Amino acid sequence: MTVASRARPFLKWAGGKTQLLDQIAERFPAVLKHGQIDRYVEPFIGGGAVFLYVAQRYAVEQFVLFDINRELILAYRTLQRAADDLIEKLEALGLHYHALDGDERRGFFYRVRERFNTLAGEIDYDHFDGRWVERTAQIIFLNRTCYNGLFRMNTKAQFNVPFGRYRNPSICMPENLKAVAALLARARIEWGDFTDCAALAGPGTFMYFDPPYRPLSKTARFTAYSAFGFDDAEQLRLAQLYRTLDAAGAKLMLSNCDPLNTDPADDFFERAYAGFEIRRVHASRLVNCRAARRGVITELLITNYPQTAGG
Repeated sequence: MTVASRARPFLKWAGGKTQLLDQIAERFPAVLKHGQIDRYVEPFIGGGAVFLYVAQRYAVEQFVLFDINRELILAYRTLQRAADDLIEKLEALGLHYHALDGDERRGFFYRVRERFNTLAGEIDYDHFDGRWVERTAQIIFLNRTCYNGLFRMNTKAQFNVPFGRYRNPSICMPENLKAVAALLARARIEWGDFTDCAALAGPGTFMYFDPPYRPLSKTARFTAYSAFGFDDAEQLRLAQLYRTLDAAGAKLMLSNCDPLNTDPADDFFERAYAGFEIRRVHASRLVNCRAARRGVITELLITNYPQTAGG
């Protein structure tokens, strides 16, 4: 696969790792780079930037992707098995949308959002049928045309992001969708809690964790990618799993926010991951309602192997 045709995330995702890929890749375990990893696991697949990076560059036999967000898993599974049908549906949505003026686009967006939320109860998330294609097209359309390109569900499992006033949003990118689908053909895609990955741990397995970030302030609580919250108790439950997986011999990497950006005394992650390697990388804050607060911050990369020595 040439650089020009490399697959990129097909959804915009808050906290997505595209901008950090070079820094993350520098800290991959040496066994991955040397072809000694047989299985790659992501328990929080999100936008999938790191999975796509690994799948296009390293000879890994098995990929297993998890997420607790049923809509996200449905989208991945649909693209995996019905890319052509999805592209046809998305192209139709895009043509209709771009033919409208500003006010008409807004009305169309809210009609699609209402249909998406209203029909949720009719979807069989375990057995593929044609409604998966329509629903995934709606997910991508809403993601591409909503405010800030967010994916956010409320406690009633309804998509609640408002309309975004983009002049010419890209709604269907067929070549990229086909490229992602080709990589997903090599993956097992599972709906479930992050602890479901425990049975896959062992020597020869590399696991990358990108959970909902711990908020940097009381007003920065964007963690609702599903109807389930992810508070400090969940962060600590993940840290306990991390220790269990470490004991099983898997190579582990985890991303999270750096509390020191806002509170020099906040050592939450230093305590939760005591004994593991914690490094800071530079990132740009992209999800903030105030443009003045979007800037360079640091994030954490936590591994159970020495990052400077390459694992």
